[in-house]
Amino acid sequence: MYDEEDLAAIREAREEWEAETRDPAVDAHGERKERFATVSNLEIEDLYTPEDVADLDYGEDLGFPGEEPYTRGPYPTMYRGRTWTMRQFAGFGTAEETNERFHYLIENGQTGLSTAFDMPSLMGKDSDDPLSDGEVGKEGVAVDTLRDMEILFDGIDVGEVSTSFTINPSAPVIFAMYVALADRQGVPRERLRGTFQNDMLKEFIAQKEWVIPPEPSLDLVTDTVEFAIRETPGIYPISVSGYHIREAGSTAIQELAFTLADGFAYVEDAEERGLGVDEVAPQLSFFFNSHNSIFEEVAKFRAARRVYANVMDEWYGAEADEAKRLKFHTQTAGQSLTAQQPLNNIVRVTIQALAGVLGGTQSLHTNSFDEALALPGEEAVRVALRTQQIIAEESGAADSVDPLAGSFMVESLTDEVEEKTMAYLEEIRGMGDGSVRDGVLEGIEQGFFHREIQEASYEYQERVEEGEEVVVGVNKYAVDEDPDTDLLHVDEETQERQLDRLAEVKAERDDAAVEAALADLDGAIEDGENVMPVLVEAVKTYATMGEIMDVFERHYGAYREKIGLAS
Repeated sequence: MYDEEDLAAIREAREEWEAETRDPAVDAHGERKERFATVSNLEIEDLYTPEDVADLDYGEDLGFPGEEPYTRGPYPTMYRGRTWTMRQFAGFGTAEETNERFHYLIENGQTGLSTAFDMPSLMGKDSDDPLSDGEVGKEGVAVDTLRDMEILFDGIDVGEVSTSFTINPSAPVIFAMYVALADRQGVPRERLRGTFQNDMLKEFIAQKEWVIPPEPSLDLVTDTVEFAIRETPGIYPISVSGYHIREAGSTAIQELAFTLADGFAYVEDAEERGLGVDEVAPQLSFFFNSHNSIFEEVAKFRAARRVYANVMDEWYGAEADEAKRLKFHTQTAGQSLTAQQPLNNIVRVTIQALAGVLGGTQSLHTNSFDEALALPGEEAVRVALRTQQIIAEESGAADSVDPLAGSFMVESLTDEVEEKTMAYLEEIRGMGDGSVRDGVLEGIEQGFFHREIQEASYEYQERVEEGEEVVVGVNKYAVDEDPDTDLLHVDEETQERQLDRLAEVKAERDDAAVEAALADLDGAIEDGENVMPVLVEAVKTYATMGEIMDVFERHYGAYREKIGLAS
């Protein structure tokens, strides 16, 4: 983009500036730190000039919004057309309590629902399972049967709202319940909109919630993709999730590379099923973390779109625009929230949310300031939602598409993130002898991802403890305090109420129909059929989450992670 003579002149002028202006100032006053770096430890230069982006090709590397390589955004008008979907995580206690929170958020302007589940539901256990004792409704809402789903969405037309479900091992069961609910409400399946996280590869890499081993888990994910293409085209059956990879301690580049690798692995698995890349890829969505280093995060989001478009084109031969257009949800960094001086978290979340907007996210969740202490209370949730609304309505950040494009710093960082991400992707592909899917499975088996994340996490914590990485209110500007914050409390009676409902459902349902439905599921697994149609019919009999997941576990066994993987 720049003439060689112009670059030479800029280079000469910079050297003169350094010698005559910068160096004397540094000699006289010094700098705050010996080294300036992002949260992920990418070094930041004191000044960026056209020299740092001299190789940038506008058409190839940037282009225009809504056109390849989508660096500047997946859609031509972005937020000038409409703002991102504003989602706030909701889920605690019983379905009645979460339904009340849903209505509260909708009344306060939320434009999409986002559902958190309790640990038993996440792990495919019923509330009356001995392993569930003490955990029912604590981390999210308890869902045992279709009855809970019916109550959860009481008064909400599922054909009119977009809903996200943060659940993984048991995601196909929740997906089946949502489809069954739509059938009961008389809503055509093609009208359903929303996202299921359902990213099992990420679980084996980082979050560590699983039931059955990786390969059958991957088969089950592909069942949901195939079903969504045929039955629920408005549903994203997978949200390929870098968020939890970052929360486990990865760098921004590891988050991006490992997430994209998982996405490409799902594409390859679906292709092996006989599905075409141009019909599979549009059903994928992505989910990224947004941390404190605002320019690194913006660069990460922009590089993500460029890498995805290029790889889908060059490695998989995608032709449809929608197959190369990466779309993603963003959540602010839970890992960054502090229990000390919790109101400081409002500022952190604002910076992180702004990075997501400047990076072109399609939907956004802002964490509540009290989440380092408890599940978010109503006031904290309202502040988090208002943060998004102020950015959208007052800041001007949503008025122009990709407003940081052309910044020497942002473009240089975008190039650096892209280069380092591609190096990881090539390494993973090499581990699978040319297959990203096989490389991911091999990386899980050999502990590759675990080691990479563990090392990055250790190095970050070391920088915090040495004071190189400042955490305001923790290792700098700390004060003695007794936080006076109203916290949400899930009472112990919640479990009893949920157990009573589950017992009531079991007493009222047709046991013969349940047994027949579970037998049909067993047969579908045995015959290698897509299990989703059978699951929908099974949940309609009020078969429980645990009963259904037990069928899968009997077939495939329970997964146990290997230990001693660190080098």
